[in-house]
Amino acid sequence: MGTILLCRHGETPWNRDRRVQGWAPTDLTDRGRKQAAALADFLADEYAVDRTVASDLERAAETARAVAQATGAETTFDARWRERDFGRMQGLTYDELFGAYPEYTLSEIGYAAAETTPESGESLLDMWERVTAAFDDLRDAVGDDETVAVVAHGGPLYAVTGILKGLDVVAAVLDQEQGNCAVNEVRVTGGNPGAELVRENVTSFLPESTSQENY
Repeated sequence: MGTILLCRHGETPWNRDRRVQGWAPTDLTDRGRKQAAALADFLADEYAVDRTVASDLERAAETARAVAQATGAETTFDARWRERDFGRMQGLTYDELFGAYPEYTLSEIGYAAAETTPESGESLLDMWERVTAAFDDLRDAVGDDETVAVVAHGGPLYAVTGILKGLDVVAAVLDQEQGNCAVNEVRVTGGNPGAELVRENVTSFLPESTSQENY
């Protein structure tokens, strides 16, 4: 059986300031770089990582570079693992977004909010569909006894872990947590759905000084 390690990127200034990042080319903060280094050491110590797949957005790519340096695993980039594209909403704080545009508030509107598409962006369901396709392709390609680390974003990780737990799109976002540099271990199996979530939102390896919020 193969293993897929789903990891979130380190903290960015927009995480810290609670801003909607979408596809913004944000770098990691100093704390985010420490988180990425701790993630890299954890993966190198706990797993034999054969290769890494990452979102091509800079915050994920920077985190993936730390993982590659620690594990020696070659990294390839796949844009399907990007965060949701929030279009013109990008850069707003979450308070600004949900205050001015309540139609995006999952906790209030439910499924209809997941269908709502920001100007020049994509709906939550659009993101869910492309990430599901990326995960399905990766799951089908993982070899026996191969370990692949994926460095992505909160939204894509909610999607995959939600699917594996049988959650709908609303519950997947509202009822789960994915901290910066969290690790989720997925065991690739036969049958349907072909994968099993065995560890979730693991952040215990992070130094206390780099603990993070879930956004």
